[in-house]
Amino acid sequence: MLAVASIMLLISACRRYEPVAMDPDFDMDMIEESSIEVSLEEATEEETTEEETTEEETEPPEEPDLRVPTKVKGIYLASKPLNNQEFMSTLWDNLDNTELNAVVIDIKDDYGKVTYDMQNVPELVELKSIEVSIPDMIPLMQKFKEHGIYTIARIVSMRDPHLGYVKPEWCLQLPDGTVFRDNSNYAWINPYKTEYWDYLLNIGRECAHIGFDEIQFDYIRFCTERGSSECVYDEEEVKGRDKISIITECVTYLTENLKKEGVFVSCDVFGTIIRSQIDSRSVGQSYSQMASVLDYICPMVYPSHYASGSFGLDAPDAHPYEAILGALARSRSELSRAQAESEGRQAIVRPWLQSFTATWLGGGRYIAYDADAVRQEIQGVYDSGYDEWILWSASVKYFYEGFLSPAEAEAEEIYIAESRAALPPEDDPANEEETFPPELAEALDGDELYPEDEEILLQDGPIVTSAE
Repeated sequence: MLAVASIMLLISACRRYEPVAMDPDFDMDMIEESSIEVSLEEATEEETTEEETTEEETEPPEEPDLRVPTKVKGIYLASKPLNNQEFMSTLWDNLDNTELNAVVIDIKDDYGKVTYDMQNVPELVELKSIEVSIPDMIPLMQKFKEHGIYTIARIVSMRDPHLGYVKPEWCLQLPDGTVFRDNSNYAWINPYKTEYWDYLLNIGRECAHIGFDEIQFDYIRFCTERGSSECVYDEEEVKGRDKISIITECVTYLTENLKKEGVFVSCDVFGTIIRSQIDSRSVGQSYSQMASVLDYICPMVYPSHYASGSFGLDAPDAHPYEAILGALARSRSELSRAQAESEGRQAIVRPWLQSFTATWLGGGRYIAYDADAVRQEIQGVYDSGYDEWILWSASVKYFYEGFLSPAEAEAEEIYIAESRAALPPEDDPANEEETFPPELAEALDGDELYPEDEEILLQDGPIVTSAE
């Protein structure tokens, strides 16, 4: 079922965390004269009714958007190092002297715990969801502001080990009523439990109130690990909505409400969902639908997440520039098509980049990531037509020597803008054939796929696996 349909996700994207830690128009010219005679009284009644209807249908003008966007060049920060004086001293020095201008901070972490004393959210206190690892949050936020740093609150959403114990009724459950747990013994939230959406919303609101510029939701998806296909759902809650529908509905709810608090909203998504119906259906993330709602969409396009053969590369991890270029070409293609069909707003794409070494891939399939490899990734972002990026390292170890100085970054930005202006119009990127690792091919021999996913496989054509 879903778990195996998403084997590629399991063997790659799960490695994100490496082991270390309308108004109607009224045109009078279009109205033809009527041959029907109408009394003055009837005409007056009709006009009045029409005017009243028009007034009722006219929506009030939207409030002006006073939020000020920032072209983010950022890094992820776990909560505990923020209490280490030596770490923070180095951090402040590098934030002041490099192109870095943003940080992503764990607020609701991978264990389901809120990392600072958020007493203004009663349900957190009631459920004992607070575990303070950032004791001086307000002063810290003030200091980030003094240094001109854009702050992003990371909220891990649908994976929550803690609530698995204290609020099991919100979690994915097996037919016997027990809580489903993944390979790490972590519980996952049932996305159809809309009351949980308010739990997330209240955490996001509190972050906005203390000065965060953006709220970022991670793990905003269904679990795809083996065994999750056995989980049961209440039809009274599902109401005929599929996975993509409910995740998009949740994202829309959170985004619309948090925008009222004056913050930007973003979501992290698997890079592999782009132009892959199976992955998209499995996790419940539609790249184009989510992009039509959010301010920022953050695909995790780590080279290590792609199987051999992706983008024509035998070992994507060993080709950071080419892998990023290939992944983001798909992003541009997907969103360009969606834009042509709907002409609605779209989120800014801000990819997550890899700042870690994927040793688990095995010999010959990975390289040691250093300042040069990271710089190649960043160049891949710029050459793809995007301007923003964030680096992920679970151990929060970054190659600061590879970052530009503020002056160098400013000069680079001018050069990039001039270069793009001189380019001819682009053709739509050619469709690339998806490749999947051998593990997925083996999984397809089993009975784990949902019927609808089997249909997608038939529509998509044969799966091409790479030779060992």
